[in-house]
Amino acid sequence: MLQWRANSILPAIVWSAMRAVLFDLDGTLLDVDIDVFMSRYFAALTEHSRPVYEGDGLVDALLGATRAMWEEHPDRTNRDVFHEAFLDLSGIDLDEHWELFEDFYENRFEALGDGMGPKPGARRAVETSLALGLKTVVATNPMFPRTAIEKRLGWAGVRDIDYDLVTTYENMHACKPHAAYFLEIAEMLAVSPEECLMVGDDPGLDLPASAVGMTTYYVGDAPDVEADMRGDLEGLSELLPTLATSGA
Repeated sequence: MLQWRANSILPAIVWSAMRAVLFDLDGTLLDVDIDVFMSRYFAALTEHSRPVYEGDGLVDALLGATRAMWEEHPDRTNRDVFHEAFLDLSGIDLDEHWELFEDFYENRFEALGDGMGPKPGARRAVETSLALGLKTVVATNPMFPRTAIEKRLGWAGVRDIDYDLVTTYENMHACKPHAAYFLEIAEMLAVSPEECLMVGDDPGLDLPASAVGMTTYYVGDAPDVEADMRGDLEGLSELLPTLATSGA
């Protein structure tokens, strides 16, 4: 199913063909209860970190370091900001002990996805984007290492796809919903923001892409959300050929 807002998407279709599609991951490609996931994540990581941290404040340190990534830091990667803040808050040097945490993401993280799976139409939408020659991006909020994001792509059934970009905490210098996040993606793809379609389920994190000129496609359930289009991923797959050719 697809709906669009009158006098909104049509001018974009007329004047600018899409060259890139940005897919959010959690709640968009991946059917996930984020509260359940985060509870599992904090519990498992706390247990795994016992060799280097035996106190009760690890979750607070993780949350504090995550908040630091949300702040603007244009000249530093999210990874560098997180590692510095986590060291300040917990006393743990992640670089020094990365082998321990890498083992967690490689061998313990997979079990956290129990009961989670692809959203209907997820793979078809991604493969349609690629088949049309559109630059295809996993535009997840870049607060996790690449390894963790690849595991979550596996839960969504789309890990084996050759994306043009997957945003991770290693390669990005901003987080959603900052304009800098969306602008950095467009710059990395060598396209204009107006040539990008942001697909997501979170009005507060994904749809602010419109502020930099991107077209938005909302796949969530909330009513009265301001987006250029809304529908499911199957509807998106039907629409993408039109978006890819209009204005060409």
